[in-house]
Amino acid sequence: MIEFRAHGKLFVAGEYAVVEPGQPSVLIALDRAITARVREGHGSGSVHSEEYGHLPLTWTRDEDGLALDREHHPYDYVMATIDLVEKLRAERGIAPRFHDLRIESQLDDASGRKFGLGSSAAVTVATVGALDRFYGIGLSQRDRFRVALLATVRVNPRASGGDLAASTFGGWLRYSAPDRERLVAMLDRRSVTAILDDTDAWTGFDVQRLPAPADLELLVGWTGSPASTTKLVSVVRKHRNGGYQAFLDDSRACVDDLTTGLRTGDAAVTLDALRRARVLMQRLGASVGSQIETERLATLCDVVESAGGAAKPSGAGGGDCGIALVPADTDLAGIHRAWEAHDIRHLSVAVQAPEGSVE
Repeated sequence: MIEFRAHGKLFVAGEYAVVEPGQPSVLIALDRAITARVREGHGSGSVHSEEYGHLPLTWTRDEDGLALDREHHPYDYVMATIDLVEKLRAERGIAPRFHDLRIESQLDDASGRKFGLGSSAAVTVATVGALDRFYGIGLSQRDRFRVALLATVRVNPRASGGDLAASTFGGWLRYSAPDRERLVAMLDRRSVTAILDDTDAWTGFDVQRLPAPADLELLVGWTGSPASTTKLVSVVRKHRNGGYQAFLDDSRACVDDLTTGLRTGDAAVTLDALRRARVLMQRLGASVGSQIETERLATLCDVVESAGGAAKPSGAGGGDCGIALVPADTDLAGIHRAWEAHDIRHLSVAVQAPEGSVE
């Protein structure tokens, strides 16, 4: 049995802007994970996950590639990953084998409700890692990320890949994305190996490690209302106007200052950058007529700011989680009580330690 774990994520700053190639963001990987376990299959392959129901998805091969049992859920990201790894395996001259893939998640609560911690990305990264080991392909950490991104853009071409980077590398990260539309076009005419080896294909992609904030505590609150990142990003793209470039410039400046605050251990600079990131999201939502900061997210943030910290929606907003940094001597229990009074759930999560090198 081969096992591979991939961790959830939260955006700290740079959301929305990061969908543009080369635009920076800051993310963290969380100590909650998805685990993919692979063992040899016979006659067909299968995917099992309680998240998608009790029946497994089964697949075989035909002359056109993978053939799915269409009666069951298609498991889009998982199957896109399996298909891409199959192509890479064939390109490397590795003999085909069937496998049974079992997926377990810590990114939801006991009732199956999603917290918005990047489960689609984590399952993609975990599947890449498990199948890389199963076939003995020998991918580097950066190439595991790249394969995960190529699989993801086949399902969602606008995905930034930031969540994949956090899930792959762990810790605190500064991340910017390559041009995913270009990658999608390449997938139609080039081998996976050729794309992985083409430096120009990944122009704009950058990932750098950042230190954890000095003298600050991380808090995460869940508002109990799920949000659709894809829909919210689509709304912003549809309503981009003359002020969009100014938003991108302001977002970059905010991320740059946050990066400086983290690298120098300056808590005041870090908190100021996080507060500015919240204001940017508020302005963006108002400019496109979308409620990025919901009433409950606003309450989450206001409670933290009244205690001397900084907070903002994490990710696309519209629900899900808010993220906060507060001075180490803050009354955390008081924040938790105030959140609970407004039906905001404190999530007991921590930052996952960095894994491997980003180089």
